[in-house]
Amino acid sequence: MKETINWKDFAKIDIRVGTITQVKDFPEAHNPSYQVYIDFGAEIGTKKSSAQITKRYTKEDLMGSQVIAVVNFEKKQIANFMSECLILGAVEGENVTIIQPNLLVTNGSIIS
Repeated sequence: MKETINWKDFAKIDIRVGTITQVKDFPEAHNPSYQVYIDFGAEIGTKKSSAQITKRYTKEDLMGSQVIAVVNFEKKQIANFMSECLILGAVEGENVTIIQPNLLVTNGSIIS
């Protein structure tokens, strides 16, 4: 288990729902990954993420699906791509299962 945090620490994390609008192969990445473009609604817009989710998902599986992501991380350069958010998932070794709402919700909805 990781270090205990307080409410003030948790409140700094901006977690939102978004819809995947585009998925590209990312052969330049060190680990098998996709370049994922996610629409978080009018307030935030579209953000990009490098996602190591190729073992369980095809590009076609991901298109149009909703995901939950941290949208206020610092940008991170991964090979020739700037990742702007972190898609949340359950990690079991090399397998990642994306955390998704089970009903359609508005893009940009806050997770708390």
